[in-house]
Amino acid sequence: MRVTAGLPPANPALAASRIARLGGHALEAIGKSRFELRGVEGSALRRARADRLRQVCEDVCRVHGFRMNVSGVLPRGPVVLVSNHLSYVDAPVLGSLAASVPIAKGEIASWPILGAGSRSLGVIFVQRGDAWSGARALRQALRALEDGVSVLGFPEGTTTHGDGVLDFRRGLFGIARIARVPVVPIAISYESPELCWVGDTFFLPHYLRTAMRPETVVDVRIGSPVSPYSVGSTEDLAQVVRARIGQMIRRPQP
Repeated sequence: MRVTAGLPPANPALAASRIARLGGHALEAIGKSRFELRGVEGSALRRARADRLRQVCEDVCRVHGFRMNVSGVLPRGPVVLVSNHLSYVDAPVLGSLAASVPIAKGEIASWPILGAGSRSLGVIFVQRGDAWSGARALRQALRALEDGVSVLGFPEGTTTHGDGVLDFRRGLFGIARIARVPVVPIAISYESPELCWVGDTFFLPHYLRTAMRPETVVDVRIGSPVSPYSVGSTEDLAQVVRARIGQMIRRPQP
C-alpha cells in the first residue's frame, strides 16, 4: 500500500464500514422522523426536524472520526450562521453544533439515501443560477427564523481551498435584516488541504479518501454575533461578516 507523505495510510475496510453505518443511520433517521413527527405541523415541526438533524449530524461526525476543535460560543437562536465553505464535511460538522436549518445545493436532493434523508429533516435546497429557486429558499429560511430556528448558510456559493474568502451572496444577509436576527460569522479549516473538495473533483473518490482517514481534525472558530442593523445596508453587512471570517481563518504556519 502506497502512503503519501504527511497523510495517514489508506484503510479501505474502515471506509467500507463507515459507508455501511452511514447508510444505516440515514435510513433510521428517515424512518424515525416520519414516525415520531407524524401529526406535528407548522413551527413545531420545523423545530423538531432541526433538532433531529443536529443529532444525525453528530452521528455522521462520530462515524467518520471528525474531531472538532471549537473556539467561541454559539448564541442561542434564532440566528443566521454564516461560514466559509471548503467541503461537504462542513455541513455535518457545523450542523452538529446547534439545531439549524441548512441551505444546500439542489444536486444533493437527488443523491441516493442522503437526498431523501435531508428532505425529511427540513434541509432547504437551492438550484444555483435559478433565481426562482433562490427566492423560494430565502422565503423558507425566513419562515425558519420566524419559527425560532437558526439557519446555516455558505454565502460563497461554492467551495474553496480556504486560502481566502470569496465574495458573499447577499440573500441571507437581507433575510437577517428582515427577521431582525444577528449574523454569526464562522471560520472553518482543516488540518490537510487534501480535505477540501474543490472544482471538478469527483465526489465519490474524494469521499472515499476522506472516509479512509482514521481521524479528521476540523478547526471551527465562532465569531461574535453581528447585529443586522450595525451597518447601513445589506451589502455592508455581507462585507463586514466576510471580513471577519477572513480574519478568523486558521492558516498554516510557514
